[in-house]
Amino acid sequence: MSAAVMRRLAKPMLFAAAFIWGSSFFIMKGAVDVIPTFYLLAIRFTGGAALLSLVFFRKWRMVTRDYLWRGAIIGGFLFLAYSIQTFGLAETTPSKNAFLTAVYCVIVPFLYWLFAHRRPDRYNILAAVLCVTGVGLVSLNDALSVNRGDVLTLICAVFYAAHIVAVAKVSPGKDIYLLTIFQFFWAAVYAWVCGLLFQDFPPAATLLSADLLIQMAYLVVMATTVALLFQNVGQVWSDPASAAVILSLESVFGVLCSVLFYGDPVTPRLLAGFALIFVAVVCSETKFSFLRPKRVGAEKVNGGAS
Repeated sequence: MSAAVMRRLAKPMLFAAAFIWGSSFFIMKGAVDVIPTFYLLAIRFTGGAALLSLVFFRKWRMVTRDYLWRGAIIGGFLFLAYSIQTFGLAETTPSKNAFLTAVYCVIVPFLYWLFAHRRPDRYNILAAVLCVTGVGLVSLNDALSVNRGDVLTLICAVFYAAHIVAVAKVSPGKDIYLLTIFQFFWAAVYAWVCGLLFQDFPPAATLLSADLLIQMAYLVVMATTVALLFQNVGQVWSDPASAAVILSLESVFGVLCSVLFYGDPVTPRLLAGFALIFVAVVCSETKFSFLRPKRVGAEKVNGGAS
């Protein structure tokens, strides 16, 4: 396709990715109610690795031995994030799980500060303050206590942030699609091992039930493979600020789908918390660059130079 067509498709692809991931929260909630967490993740990551391998089969000639250890590292962080998130999802609502997971966007700059000595800027600090306030509104109940599902979800956000930092460390010079395949492969291995060690394998009647098959097909095909492709392609053909704002809508779509299709209750306090977390994510990801006027003169100079 031409560059003009790809630029027109970029934002719809990003919206689709955000919606698919947002809708996956209540679908995961339904699936985790009938299949143990580790086996759910094992099937999801195995299917995702297999599908991506088929889609990008031409890239296999580029594989080198170091993809194994790189994939093992980032696959480990991905597995920890997903497994803790899914255990948390079993004990909280899909809408709260969606927004509390989004906190990882705010955590990333502070992890970079820890490992790369890159100090967070004022927007990162503002985002952190907004985020902590929003998390308090979402998580604290009338007795000023937090349930275990919300705590696990916040812990998973730390591992999602660690995964992003790890990807930034090990991905330079490597094909991102191959690296994604290997991280899914290793995440599946970790999930299978943990499932065999700590959980009972679900009976065949459960695995073959129509509802679970539909849910797992959606998670493997749409939420793992299609959404990932849409995100990668959309980010290439879109400006970073717009892409970040659109992808941050994942948590908003998560709440909408959970309320419409799962019956999640939403109170004014929850809505206020969700709004603060969303603004914090947008602040951290874009530094509100989309609100600042573009310098026309600078654009003309840059355009002429190209």
